[in-house]
Amino acid sequence: MPDNPPIIAGTRIGHVHLKVADLDRALAFYCGVLGFQVTQRLSSGAAFIAAGGYHHHIGLNTWESKGGHPPPPGTTGLFHTAILYPTRPALADALHRLMEAGIPLDGASDHGVSEALYLRDPDQNGVELYRDRPEAEWPRKPDGALAMFTKRLDLEDLLRQREF
Repeated sequence: MPDNPPIIAGTRIGHVHLKVADLDRALAFYCGVLGFQVTQRLSSGAAFIAAGGYHHHIGLNTWESKGGHPPPPGTTGLFHTAILYPTRPALADALHRLMEAGIPLDGASDHGVSEALYLRDPDQNGVELYRDRPEAEWPRKPDGALAMFTKRLDLEDLLRQREF
């Protein structure tokens, strides 16, 4: 591997584009449950959705996957899409939305640097809903290196943070 300088700070992953079997079903989950808004829908079997007026955070399409099935275990592909919420109350609201829709969690973890909810969308794509802690609160080793961990996230405590 070449010894290149690190990528510039501030670089971010801008959006994800998912192949889905049923566009309306995917929109019912991402918009109806999670609360994203459709910014554009194409007659070719695609839609673009976003939060807060952005052009799109997630693209959904059936171009190569209409009526398809999730990849079998043991194959490569996307492990999960991570959706970053700006605050703990916003993550609490996401949890409430999932509970109201009867969508089960695969897990819920406190990683020290973040708190995360793990689940599956209707096409069995992994989804992580999370919020970052302020950097000043990140766990560190004596030498200053990150000391991330995985502990059970207290969902009842998280729900108490929900703003009505």
